[in-house]
Amino acid sequence: MATTAPGDRPPAVALERVGRAYGERVALREVSFVLAPGATVAVFGANGAGKTTLLRILAGLLRPHAGRAAVLGAELPREAYRARGRIGLLGHEPMLYRDLTVRENLRFHARLHGVERGRVEELVAQVGLAARADEPIRTLSRGMVQRAAICRTVLHAPELLLLDEPLANLDPGGAAAVAPLIGRSGGAARVLISHDAEQGLAEADHVLGLRGGRQAIWAPAAQVGLSDVRGLYA
Repeated sequence: MATTAPGDRPPAVALERVGRAYGERVALREVSFVLAPGATVAVFGANGAGKTTLLRILAGLLRPHAGRAAVLGAELPREAYRARGRIGLLGHEPMLYRDLTVRENLRFHARLHGVERGRVEELVAQVGLAARADEPIRTLSRGMVQRAAICRTVLHAPELLLLDEPLANLDPGGAAAVAPLIGRSGGAARVLISHDAEQGLAEADHVLGLRGGRQAIWAPAAQVGLSDVRGLYA
């Protein structure tokens, strides 16, 4: 496990031979890497490679069955409580109440994190949802729901973003609107799952490639080519 000198910030993520199984099926096996504060790792791999399991472990939602894991200096799962409020998780599910409006959902999450209401209004305006903010989530398009989910993810200014296909369902205008919130310029460390090899490489400092739950690639993004990433899906 990576260590830091006194006064230094701990790694955003530090994994040492982490494994996870679902019954007889091994989802992750001996995954190890360290991600510095503010850095981005793009995670590539075919369906079933272990990408979502990895994100759920980092979010404190799954317990690793082997190895050691730490997020923002908090050992998982023992100290997960120290990290949860400093993480923003965007998964396949938006984690929004369908019968509540965009504004009601975000105000609910703002109360959970002790965030002022002004932050909610700032975000809905930034992603172009101000005119639809008082409509229930269930009435909105998938792209609008994704924008609302991104607002929820960044509402509390997390230090680590766990992003699973964050641009799914977004048109070019929607993608441009959310880019300042979840892109490099936001300053948070990011674990970014993507099936878009070109875009993922452009966003990343490091690349993690998973094949069958095993770590097939760990390298600086500048040293990884499109063919390397596409080979994970062969």
